[in-house]
Amino acid sequence: MLTEEFRRILRTAGYSLDGWRHAWREEKSLRQWAGVNLAGWLALALLCPPLWAVGLVVLAGLLLLVLELVNSAIEAAVDYTSTARHPLAKAAKDAGSAAVAVMGLGYVALWILTLFSVWG
Repeated sequence: MLTEEFRRILRTAGYSLDGWRHAWREEKSLRQWAGVNLAGWLALALLCPPLWAVGLVVLAGLLLLVLELVNSAIEAAVDYTSTARHPLAKAAKDAGSAAVAVMGLGYVALWILTLFSVWG
C-alpha cells in the first residue's frame, strides 16, 4: 500500500515537472517572472529587511509564478478547444492575464513597503 502511494506521488511529481518544463520552454513571461524573483531574492539577501518582509516578498513572488502557470494553462486549454476567435475565449485569456497583472502590482507595492521598512 505504501509502495503504491509512493509511486503515485512520484507520477504526480513527474506531471508537475513536465508542466513546469513546458511552461518554461513556451512562456517567456514565466522566465521573466522567475528572473524577477531571483533578483528579488538577491536583493533581500543584501538588504536584510525584517523577516516578515522577506516572507511576504518570497510568497508574493511565488504566487506570481503560480498565477503565470495558471494563466498558461488557461491559454493552452482555450487554444486547444478552438482556434476560432470568440468573446468568451478572449475573456478567459484576458482574465488570466489580469490576475498576473494584479499580482505583479501587489508584488511591486510589497517591495515598496519593504524598502520603507529598511530605509524609512
